[in-house]
Amino acid sequence: MARTRKMMEIAVALTVVVTLAPPAEAERKEELRITRFLGEQRVPHMERFEGTAVGGLSGIDRDPRTGTWYFISDDRARYNPARFYTGRLDIDRKTGSFSGVHFTGVTTLTRADGSPYPGYGRPEAADPESIRFDRWTRRLLWGDEGDRPDATHPDIPISPALVRGMDVQGRHVGELPVPQNLRMTGVENGPRRNFGFEGLAVTAHTITAMTEGPRWEDGPEPTVQRGSAARLTTWNREGRLRAQYAYPLDALPAAPVPPTGTADSGVSEILPIDEFRYLALERSWIEGVNYRVKLYEIDLRGATNVMDRPSLAHGGPYRPVRKRLVYDLGAFRPPVQNLESMAWGPRLDSGECTLVIGSDDNFDVRESTQFTVFGATGCR
Repeated sequence: MARTRKMMEIAVALTVVVTLAPPAEAERKEELRITRFLGEQRVPHMERFEGTAVGGLSGIDRDPRTGTWYFISDDRARYNPARFYTGRLDIDRKTGSFSGVHFTGVTTLTRADGSPYPGYGRPEAADPESIRFDRWTRRLLWGDEGDRPDATHPDIPISPALVRGMDVQGRHVGELPVPQNLRMTGVENGPRRNFGFEGLAVTAHTITAMTEGPRWEDGPEPTVQRGSAARLTTWNREGRLRAQYAYPLDALPAAPVPPTGTADSGVSEILPIDEFRYLALERSWIEGVNYRVKLYEIDLRGATNVMDRPSLAHGGPYRPVRKRLVYDLGAFRPPVQNLESMAWGPRLDSGECTLVIGSDDNFDVRESTQFTVFGATGCR
């Protein structure tokens, strides 16, 4: 393990160490605004590419130097081993028009011994939920949500939630240390099942990961009466734990139909605006209602470091990250899809940034693999 961590330190280390100002003292910047809708493209259900089923795309990112896009699938060997695709999105820098999605390659994710990750329900299985191209090291980071048993899945083995590193050939290069309070267990503490690392962000100085929803100790899942709290964890570029903050989840936007129906709600992706501000996709699925998704800008400055707090539901007060609604995606071209991925595209000649938001179709014919592109200002 020491060698593995050392490899990750090499993979993520900066050549120059920069001292950051404390978050509360950092300069305030222009709020992010969505300026216009630039287009939508969909991938046909179960499209075949190089012998694989395209679907379950739960994370996207772009190499700004080459323009290559990376798309990670959360297929857990139901159709093919854990993998990512490369490709391109056709976005016209002059007009902003978004006209196409093209896949150019597919790569299997491999473990330290070079073998693919086992499938769902097996020891050491992976659940890829996010991917980031690290332009400072020219490698990839990906978020593994992990797995654990619960009342409805008592035989699932424990697989840790991790932020892993790999090269562009999919070869494992290490992993970040996970705080004790985010380690998966077989009892009712730590992250709930399907509430491990879902969002991932990389900046020049920081790596950040967000749990999808509340730990057992941090309170119940959101309901129509009240929200809850997820945890956002940061590491420095040498891979050392830095801080952890509470993200306030909204209450459910609607009650299930029937009232006894199921629902889940949490953060499906984060994206850095700068060192202290991020975009957060907050997504709910509600039986009889479908998906609801809101895009928030969040700010870590002034938030309490809750790394050492055993519970966010009990104990003394703390200050969560600040959040501001940017756009209600649930009201945009309904029915909204299962939005799980988010990345910056190329900057337009107008000076606007392009924001790409993608959906995970769950390999379900009733859902879609969809990419929407928006123009934005105040991005960076």
